[in-house]
Amino acid sequence: MLNITLMGMMALIALAWAGNTLKPGDPAPDFALKDADGTVHRLKDYSGKIIALYFYPKDDTPGCTTEACNLRDNYQSLLDAGIVVLGVSYDDSVSHKKFREKYNLPFPLLSDTDKKAAEAYGAKGMLTGFLVAQRKTFLIDGDGKILHIFENVDTGSHARQILDIVKKLKG
Repeated sequence: MLNITLMGMMALIALAWAGNTLKPGDPAPDFALKDADGTVHRLKDYSGKIIALYFYPKDDTPGCTTEACNLRDNYQSLLDAGIVVLGVSYDDSVSHKKFREKYNLPFPLLSDTDKKAAEAYGAKGMLTGFLVAQRKTFLIDGDGKILHIFENVDTGSHARQILDIVKKLKG
C-alpha cells in the first residue's frame, strides 16, 4: 500500500514539475519580464511580429554562450526574416547585463527570477542539481499563437534552425 501511495505522489509531482504542455496553435502565455536595463517586456509589446522566445539555463556558461553568440552572429538575418529574439533565464538583470556586454548581444535578455514564465511555458528544469530554465525556444506569431517549439536546440546553429522553420511556415 505504501509503495502505491509513494508512486502516486511521485507521479503527481512529475506532472506538476512538467508544467504546461504547450503545442503549436496554442496561445502563448503572457509574460512581463525585465531586461538587463530594467525595461519590462510583455508578449503584447510584440503584436504583429514573430518572436523567438528562447529559454536557456545560465548566463556565461559554455552551451548558453554558444547559443547566444550564434543568435548574435546571425541577428541581422533573423531581423530580415521579421523575427524578434528574446532570451530568458532565471538570472537577474545584473548577470544579464554582464553577459550581454561581454558578448555584445544585440537582443534583450529577460530575467525570470520567480520562474513563472518558464513554468507557464513548460520550461522548468534541473541541471546538475540546480533549478534552471530548460533550453527550449518558442516561435510565436504576431497574434500570440505558438508556431513551433524547439525541444532539441542545436546551440551552434540555432539561428539556422529558427530561420529554416520560419521559411517553411511562410511556405
